[in-house]
Amino acid sequence: MADLSVKIAGVEFSNPLIAASGTFGFGREYAEFYPLEKLGGISCKGTTLEKRDGNLPPRVAETPSGMLNAVGLQNPGVDVFIKEDLPWLKQQNTVVIANIAGNTTEEYCAMAEKLSDTDVDMIEMNISCPNVKSGGVQFGTSCESVGAITAAVRKHCKKPLIVKLSPNVADIAEIAKSAEANGADALSMINTLTGMRIDINTRRPIIRNNTGGLSGPAVFPVAVRMVWQASNAVKIPIIGMGGISSWEDAVEMLIAGAQALQIGTVLFSDPYAPIKITEGINEFLDKNNIKSVTELSGTIKPW
Repeated sequence: MADLSVKIAGVEFSNPLIAASGTFGFGREYAEFYPLEKLGGISCKGTTLEKRDGNLPPRVAETPSGMLNAVGLQNPGVDVFIKEDLPWLKQQNTVVIANIAGNTTEEYCAMAEKLSDTDVDMIEMNISCPNVKSGGVQFGTSCESVGAITAAVRKHCKKPLIVKLSPNVADIAEIAKSAEANGADALSMINTLTGMRIDINTRRPIIRNNTGGLSGPAVFPVAVRMVWQASNAVKIPIIGMGGISSWEDAVEMLIAGAQALQIGTVLFSDPYAPIKITEGINEFLDKNNIKSVTELSGTIKPW
């Protein structure tokens, strides 16, 4: 069996498969299917400074080769997460990544400070959520705003800091370089693409927020391209995500330049996807006489 362990910003993962934020909750429901230690890590549901009820329904809808969601970051707030969810998560023998989102720089900084004094292993800063009406998206769409919020949060964050990048930008490589230059320890990418569908009978958008985040296999080629571009622009590790649905997708994303992976939308159709993908990666490595999964990262051979 090949060595599936990876190290991201000094944090050891038993394998490169991480459950993506927003698709795994805080892990309790999936723990009914298998021990969560089979995962490399869990990126927890996006957490805000105060409790959020999220957007009005309908807020999730299936689309060809994917789904649109505008849940609106429904969550109990960072203090409840620290008190009620984190102690349980730390018993699951897997890496725990707290995902934070906010409307202001001050909110991000306050959460980073609170979480720095806890047992979370890493903090993932979501500056790119396209399904809320205020906040989030404006931080992730320019080099200046990405650099400014990364630098501000870095001063308050004692944990390894992952910056989650938006695909809704003109030049992902420049955005990645700005995050790196201002203190990011790693990048996670891509977040969802902004999308929209309309019911032709009612003439209303199919989700109440009008637009939402498009995820699933439909966005995979975009994610591969952006991970490849960013990996050629920065030296910090990249956690690749966006439409990974099979072990073949996972291997492809690693070859493009990712060091670890997050999977999300596929979990709704197959809760066991992380287990199957991990097994598939291992079989691929064995078949090709590759001793460690780290040897795959960035091995693309461009024409």
